[in-house]
This record gives sequence, C-alpha cells and structure tokens, in this order.
Amino acid sequence: MSTDRDTIAFYQARAPHYVLKFGQAHSYQLDPFLDRLPRGGAVLELGCGGGQDAARIAARGFAVDATDATPAMVAKANERWGVGARVMAFDELAAEAAYDGVWAHASLLHCPRAALPDILARIHRALRAGGWFFASYKLGEAEGRDALGRFYNFPSADWLDAQYGALAGWQIVETRRYMAGGFDNVERDWIDVLVEKA
Repeated sequence: MSTDRDTIAFYQARAPHYVLKFGQAHSYQLDPFLDRLPRGGAVLELGCGGGQDAARIAARGFAVDATDATPAMVAKANERWGVGARVMAFDELAAEAAYDGVWAHASLLHCPRAALPDILARIHRALRAGGWFFASYKLGEAEGRDALGRFYNFPSADWLDAQYGALAGWQIVETRRYMAGGFDNVERDWIDVLVEKA
C-alpha cells in the first residue's frame, strides 16, 4: 500500500489549516523544473495539496494533471485554483508515456519504503522519453512518524540512490540537500532529486 491511512486522515482533517500555511505561493524549485520541459507539455503532479504548484504549472502553459490521495486537499485545490485536480493514490498511477514531467514535491516522502520501488517504476513508465521527474524527501535512517502522527519514509541519500538506480533508462541529474521546516515547525535535512528519462 502506497498511502498510510493515518496520514491521509490527518490531511483530510487539517486541509484548511495546511492550505493556509503552505497554499499561498508555489514551490521555488518549480520554475527551474518547468524550464526543462517542452513548451505546452503534459505534467503530472503527485500530491498537489492546496493546488498552488498546479496553478503555476497551468499558468506557465503546461497541461497539468493534478492528483492527491486526500479528497479534502483535492477539493481545496479546485476551490481556490480551479485546476481540475482529482483523487489518486500513488499506486493507482497506470499511465504509459503520457507525461513530459512528473512533479512530486514533498509527497513521496509519505510512501512506505517497501512500496517506493513500485511507485518509481510507475513514474518511469508514465514518463515519455526525455521526460523529467522531481521529488523531495526528508532525510533520515528509518521509517517513522512525526509529532503530528504523519508517516515518513525518512530515507538516507544512499538508500534513495539505490532505489532510483535500480531502474534502467533514467539517471539522476541533480541532487540538492538543505535544511527546511514543515507543518510541524521542525527543521530537518531534506533532499531534492531530479531525474531524466532516456
């Protein structure tokens, strides 16, 4: 299973508060990612949250497919931004060669480690040749929950590298580590991973 029931319940209950805190401005990593894609291309967003990134993708002229496993988040995204977001869990992704980019900002970090290889394979299959994939994770050494009860895979950089490297036909182009906070107001070590499909 690619989604944790308690984590989905948390976002379902706290969607208005979460959107107030994080739903105002798009992610700063987004524009450099979009600059790599063909103009007017198709972009899948996994974990659209409040919809601010999906709105930016659409404003840049891309066809955005905004998805989230939490119905309340999808409702908020559509209510504020009208992005046509839909409910979809990571393991429901079944598209083949349909997208020029897959954007997963602060979403796959909730995927259990045992499920991540399958999700990465689904993303790989969903990308067209030359497509790009971005994901960000909170680093750590073991799966666990934060003080709010949300589940995280907390991978090490080496573990992530091994999971991505197990798939032929794409390569990690760039990684970036940094410190950042979250909804729990705890500063943690993060990593961004940017991949291109051959």
